[in-house]
Amino acid sequence: MRFVSFKNIENEERLGFLLDEWIADLAENARAIGVDLPSTMGDFLWGGADFMQRAGEVHSAFREGKTKVVADPEEVTPLAPVPSPTSCRDAYAFRQHVATARRNRGLDMIPEFDQFPVFYFTNHNSIIGEGDLVVESDHLQKLDFELEVAAVIGKRGRNIDAKDADSYIAGLTIMNDFSARVLQMEEMKLNLGPAKGKDFATALGPWLVTLDELEEYGIDTPTGRTYDLRMRAYHNGNLVSDGNMKDMNWTFAEIIERVSYGAEIFPGDVIGSGTVGTGCYLELNGTWALEARERGEAFEPIWLQEGDLIELEIDGLGKLTNKIVNADRDYSILAKKKIS
Repeated sequence: MRFVSFKNIENEERLGFLLDEWIADLAENARAIGVDLPSTMGDFLWGGADFMQRAGEVHSAFREGKTKVVADPEEVTPLAPVPSPTSCRDAYAFRQHVATARRNRGLDMIPEFDQFPVFYFTNHNSIIGEGDLVVESDHLQKLDFELEVAAVIGKRGRNIDAKDADSYIAGLTIMNDFSARVLQMEEMKLNLGPAKGKDFATALGPWLVTLDELEEYGIDTPTGRTYDLRMRAYHNGNLVSDGNMKDMNWTFAEIIERVSYGAEIFPGDVIGSGTVGTGCYLELNGTWALEARERGEAFEPIWLQEGDLIELEIDGLGKLTNKIVNADRDYSILAKKKIS
């Protein structure tokens, strides 16, 4: 199934599923066939396999024409499929991205990458879906996208073995880990972060896709399942990034094993894969600058600007589109009082 979250004409958060061109309200269609289901994704995920089975019954009934409660696309405001995650972590699973970004900074590949899957916490209260990304003026100083896949947790657990971890995934979605690189690099000089460089927005969407929908793309590995899903990014319609989820050097199963060691994970937790190779301007600009230098040419780095459109597309997961909008605030984080 492909789940969507949206606001209806009464401005209520609702959970639905996408079938052909229809957006079907899950709870309303469930009620029509005598099934009880909650109306929001957060509550739905806490029902685990039981609620997922009931949703499958509703989905089948809708397909067979036994119920047909649909939302008018003109009256729907799309939200992130999980609008209010219980937490949001981001991992570092693609070796190509890590190695290339380090090479571009004159650094060797760090050996710890192969020892364990690392991750950090980002702001789960700054999740957005499709549509406008409203940023402050400081965010527009080297504003970047990051092309990622995210797994959404569907059941509670702790100290989970990688061999069992795939069963904890409710589904996958596209993730854009927006990054304000000037803010990020300033604070990381103090060996903390990323924080202010990341906490303003993470986009998810457009759907949460259950793993059975992705069966044809599945690849079994000794350490969990991955998927042959092409990943692309378009900046103002121009293809700038092209990778594949199957190139993750750490599977989501391994990442979940690491995440859950000595810590509880909960339904609604979001875990990003980290950036696919070529999946952000930080990496691309470094590569293009080196190539230009070898040719004896000047190079002007590219970043996201006010009014730009950034589209992330992943096979089977849809296309996530955001437009950059400047909040035009009258202050600057970087211009705070200097320490004398």
